[in-house]
Amino acid sequence: MKIAITANTSWYLYNFRKNTILELIKQNHEVYAIAPLDEYSSRLMKLGCKFSDIKIDRSGKNLYKDFKTFFDFYRIFRRENISIVLNFTPKNNIYSTLAAWLNRIKIVNNIAGLGVIFTKNNFFSKLVSLLYKISQSKADFIFFQNEEDRNLFLNLKIIDINKSDRLPGSGVDLSRFQVSPKNKSTELKFILVARLIAEKGIYHYIEAAKLILEKYNYVEFYLLGPLDLNNPSGISNADIKEWERINVVKYLGFSDCVEHDIKDMDCVVLPSYYREGVPKSLLEAAAMGKPIITTDNIGCREVVDDTINGFLCEMRSTKSLFDCIEKFIELPDDKRAEMGMQSRVKIMNSFDEKIIIEKYIDVINKI
Repeated sequence: MKIAITANTSWYLYNFRKNTILELIKQNHEVYAIAPLDEYSSRLMKLGCKFSDIKIDRSGKNLYKDFKTFFDFYRIFRRENISIVLNFTPKNNIYSTLAAWLNRIKIVNNIAGLGVIFTKNNFFSKLVSLLYKISQSKADFIFFQNEEDRNLFLNLKIIDINKSDRLPGSGVDLSRFQVSPKNKSTELKFILVARLIAEKGIYHYIEAAKLILEKYNYVEFYLLGPLDLNNPSGISNADIKEWERINVVKYLGFSDCVEHDIKDMDCVVLPSYYREGVPKSLLEAAAMGKPIITTDNIGCREVVDDTINGFLCEMRSTKSLFDCIEKFIELPDDKRAEMGMQSRVKIMNSFDEKIIIEKYIDVINKI
């Protein structure tokens, strides 16, 4: 069977869906990776995929460009005679779905959080909301990463309950992300791992860090993740340089091997007020036995049992985030270690990547 798997970057497919692709190939399916060309495209081909380049303006609002993306999907599907398409990331869920439906191709989508689409009340958000409603009604099956998003689609009568299911995020490769105690040091280290946009709570993290550093001289704060300078809410280079100049945070850049950076940290923080799926960074950190501090927010709260493997803070509240970080600092070493072990147990029980792959294979066989 010819199965297309699409996303808005080759990086995403390689880093988030590599093992799904390998399992599909193992089961003798022909897999076609469809995404914009980048340095990870060749890695996808080395896995055994056939690759098609497609232009996707990820955060742009140019309808002409989006129509061209839709047409390119239609053309590729028709040329390659695809049987099933698996879509990931927002614009793929819309335009690839519509193109596949016109080609009478079976469609399986993955809604990994809705961002600000259904929360803002401007023209663009209403348009995207309409496109979601139209396109998702054409899907044969939709996976959601949290129940809130699934219930929203059910309440809006976009989907049928029998054609949807919740996945535990995008899962974690437990063989790659293993428990990794930090090297002994006197510093207590916190890290935020995310795409650097305001909605991930970056500014709250920085302001909380400033307050913590006024009280504790043995605490360090780190940032890891790609800049998104084309995004209106992207963090600027100037901001990061200023934060480093005043010694509030150390920016580690972007990494393909985040486990190497997380290894030496005591706690991973994500004060997101974005409508998340289930943040991959939190799943990976928890799999490594790290306590988590995150917001009591859709998607984020899935990873933390408050006071058991971390703390939940209020959204958009620097004070609440500060209080949670301070509570963690004041814990004895053995309690922090126990929190870390509880994180690993939670991931093993509920977020193993094998669960996701098995569900995908089951749905593919059914449809």
